[in-house]
Parts: sequence; C-alpha cells; structure tokens
Amino acid sequence: MNVTIIGLGLIGGSIAKDIRKSNFATTIIGVDNNEEHRKRAEEIGLVDSTLPLEEGVKKADIVVVAIPVDKIRKLLPQILDNIDPATTVTDVGSTKKLITGAVDKHPRRGNYVAAHPMSGTENSGPDAAIEGLFDGKICIICDQEKSRPQHLALIEKLFHTIGMDIAYMSADEQDHTTAHVSHLPHITAFALANAVLAQSDRQIIFDLASGGFQSTARLAKSSPEMWGPIFKQNQEYVVESLDVYIKHLNDFKDSLVESDDSRMYELMKNANRLREILNGKTSNLVRKESKTTKLFKK
Repeated sequence: MNVTIIGLGLIGGSIAKDIRKSNFATTIIGVDNNEEHRKRAEEIGLVDSTLPLEEGVKKADIVVVAIPVDKIRKLLPQILDNIDPATTVTDVGSTKKLITGAVDKHPRRGNYVAAHPMSGTENSGPDAAIEGLFDGKICIICDQEKSRPQHLALIEKLFHTIGMDIAYMSADEQDHTTAHVSHLPHITAFALANAVLAQSDRQIIFDLASGGFQSTARLAKSSPEMWGPIFKQNQEYVVESLDVYIKHLNDFKDSLVESDDSRMYELMKNANRLREILNGKTSNLVRKESKTTKLFKK
C-alpha cells in the first residue's frame, strides 16, 4: 500500500508513524512546500521519500491531505484531477462544509472521504509527530454517502488501524459540533494568554503560574497559520459558540459583582456534571463500521 501524505507536520507525521508501525503502508511518500520539513521528515524516517505534489499523488493508493484548511480547500480539486481512478483521498481538516463544497461536483467526488481525526497537540512540524497520538480518539467521517463504498472502507480501515473509533456526521453537523468542543477552547486559550500578557506584572504571574494555568493556556501556543483559517472557515458557528460562552462568563461575573454566593456555587456544581458525562458511555454516534461499509463487505 503506497500512502502519500501531503503536509508533514504534527498530524501528517503522526499518521505516518502509526501506519508504518502497523504495516498498513509499505511505502510512505511525503509532500510538503517547506524544504526543511521535507528534509527533516526523511532524516527521522517519517517518510521513505518526498516528491512534488503531482508526482506524489500519482504514485499513491491513498492520499492523506494534512495541511491548513484554506490550503485543503484550494488543493483538493487539483488532487482529485491528478489521481489514478482507483486512488482514495482523505483529508484531516478541522472544518468540513467549505472543503466538501469545493469538490461536491467533481467527477471523482466518490474517491474522496472527508475526515477529521480529533486529536493533536499545540506543537507543529515533523519533530512534533507522536506515535499513538490517535489511539482511543474519535475520527469524524462526513457525508459518507457521497464516498464510494470501497474508498470509504479503506479510510475506515486506516483510522481503525491507528486506534480510532469513528463517528458519522454531515459536514454541517461536524462544523457545528467542533466549534464548541475544539475551536472555542482554542479561542479562549488565545484570549486567556492575551489577558495575562496585557498585565503590567505579567512576569510575576508567569513565575507563579501552576499546572492549572499551564494546562488551560497550553493551546495558546498553537499555530496561528493553522487556526486562523479554521476560525474563518467556521466563522458562523465559532461566533455562536463564543456568544454562548460569553453569556456563561457573564453569569459568573454577575454572581461575583452581586455577591450572590448561592448562584456562584450553583454555577460551579452544574459545571461539575461534565465529569459524569465525560466518564459515561461512548456516544451512539460512534460505530465501528458505517452501513455503507457493511454493504460493501457482503
């Protein structure tokens, strides 16, 4: 199995590590505009070789597109133009509606499986790649009915091989959901970091910063080049999630301004319910196989 990975950073590199370890891929080809990333990916063995885009795509059984979402939207039609008829293409972008819309009318739309493996860190580049990054996490596959069964089955196998469960949603549902659970936390981390950086005694604050602050603000170290396009592509739902978040911030603020202790404790106890939900059973959205894949197997 020849796998071409476009984008040799955290996500693309981590996929490369896992599919090599599992023997899912016999050959891994890398494509990246950054010359230093290409050299480093070869040096540390993430990929067997690096090639220009068109050549790398033509040699692939599977193409994994792991670049910022604005670039995915631009390149995906070109990739589908250049693949062999049997090649399968997937992407790992955190937004889906605009990306899928860019290829909905493409004659090879059925070769493409829209995916979002929900895992990551704040780090970037080939050296950020981590073995086992996706183990036990969820990958969202979007609009699976638009992908041909054999291509859907192959991408499901890829993500299962690297340890992921799979949830199935429409592209719009995916964007709405991830606005709250992924995009909003990154914006709040950026805002928290800016709030502390704006303080005149910020060095004292940083000297005293403990694990709570560091874990909350960790996401503020994430790449603006990656997250800026995500916020722009999912603007409507990100703004909606911010409105909800600001409302709940104001609830806490009002309870303090009004010295309403009972209200403040009520808000915190309600938030504690999150522990029960996160420790609960896996959502019904998560299935080991799609209905389409089961039909394909028969």
